[in-house]
Formats: sequence, C-alpha cells, structure tokens
Amino acid sequence: MGMFSRFTDIINANINAMLDKAEEPEKMIKLIIEEMAETLVEVRSAAAKQIAEKKTVMRHIRAMESRVAHWQEKAELALNKSREDLAKSALVEKQSCTQKLAEFNQELSQFDEYLNALQLDSQRLQDKLTEAKRKQEAFAIRQQSAEVCLKVREKVAIDNMDQAISKFELYQQKIDRVEAAVEAYDMTSSKSLDSQFRALENDETIEQALAQLKQKVAKGS
Repeated sequence: MGMFSRFTDIINANINAMLDKAEEPEKMIKLIIEEMAETLVEVRSAAAKQIAEKKTVMRHIRAMESRVAHWQEKAELALNKSREDLAKSALVEKQSCTQKLAEFNQELSQFDEYLNALQLDSQRLQDKLTEAKRKQEAFAIRQQSAEVCLKVREKVAIDNMDQAISKFELYQQKIDRVEAAVEAYDMTSSKSLDSQFRALENDETIEQALAQLKQKVAKGS
C-alpha cells in the first residue's frame, strides 16, 4: 500500500500538515509527488478506457437508432400493403430495439457522469501535484540558500582567523623590533663602557711612564 490508500486520501490530503509531522520533509515531499504522479497516470488510464467504452456504446446507439427507424419503415410498408400481421411483427422488433436503445442511452449517461467526475478529480489531483512540486522547489531553494549562507559564514570565519593571525604576526614583529632595540642599546652601552675603562687604563699607563721618565731625568741631572 502506498502513502495514500485511496484516491480521496490524495484529494483531501493536507500537504503542509504532513510535512510538519515528517522528520525529513524533503524525502516526504518526494514520496508524495511520486505517489501523486503514479495515481494521476492510473486515473488517466482509467479515463482513456472509459472513453473507449463510451465510444463503443455510442456506436451501439447509432446502430440501434438505425434499427428502430428500419422497423418503423417496415411497419408502415406492411400497413400500406394491408399486411397488418407483418406490421405488428415489425412493431415488435421496433419495440425491442427501442428498449435496447434506452438501455444504451442510460449506459451512455452513466459514462458521461463517471467521466465528468473523473475529469474533475483528475484536475484536483493535478492541482495537488502542482502544489507538492511548488513545495519541493521551495525546499530546494531553502537548501541552496542555507548552503550559500554556510559557505559565506565559513569564509568569514576563515577571513577573521586570517586577520587574527596577521595581527598576531604584526604584534610579534613589534615585539621583535623592541627586543632588537634593547639588545642594540645594551650592546652599544657595553662597548661604550669598555672604551671608557680602556681609556682609564691607558691614562694610568701613560702616567706611570711619565713618572718613570721624570725620575730618570732627575737622576741624570
């Protein structure tokens, strides 16, 4: 048994309510469309069969109308020839044909009623199918929009991460420059201090040499 057990179930189905209760609306709407399409094919096939049978009945009606007219002519001919017995026999045949003609006309009327109802139901089913397809298209659009939004958000997240990394690298570069400046200052300061001590040491050496020279000069005089 399909999703719809009877044709009237499809006609009276509330698609929105069915989708609201479904755990997976996309799959549900697909199944609904498939079921409706199959039912619509069956309805059209049944209609085609009924139309063919109606045409057969219409041929019987035309043939029987011809038979009624035929026996009417025979009855009139018999009376004109003073053959009342033959006229009665012709009228009996005419009556039989007339009765069959009435039955065929009644059958034709039933075919018309059935086909009219079938056409109406077929149109209602087609409307339901169109509604279901619109729902399916709406789901597809929503899914596509959701995927686009997800991609955009993922890209934004990546861009934000790239910006954070860039800022971190910038801060790191600033720190490196500050540390380099400190090291340069320390290195320069150390060299300057060493130079001062060497200058002092040189001055002391010169002073000692000068004192020794003075002593030597004093002894010589």
